[in-house]
Amino acid sequence: MTAKHQIAITVKTRFLDEQSEPERSRYVFAYTIRIENQGQVPAQLISRHWVITDEQGKVQEVSGEGVVGEQPHLRPGESFEYTSGAVLETALGTMRGSYQMQGDDGLQFDAAIAPFTLSIPRTLH
Repeated sequence: MTAKHQIAITVKTRFLDEQSEPERSRYVFAYTIRIENQGQVPAQLISRHWVITDEQGKVQEVSGEGVVGEQPHLRPGESFEYTSGAVLETALGTMRGSYQMQGDDGLQFDAAIAPFTLSIPRTLH
């Protein structure tokens, strides 16, 4: 990825207590992602790839077109924000991944999503 193709990704997470059932090993998390085109070339998000790992090392991989049913097209300086969720069997886990992007100049590139933690409140000290 060059300075012409620069995508910044920020993530906020929260535990959804009302949808979780710890006695059934079901922990539900929401994550809000902001995707910002900090490059010089407009680009469209084509697809996503997630790697979700729980505390016991169980890995789920999720791939698909777009995010929340959309394939946002971002001009330089524009951003797109969405909220989605993940269900884990443990109270702690991590997510990482990438968005596959297509620049208006024809270049396809990946925008990496740095690992982030999913945890119930007061799990991490």
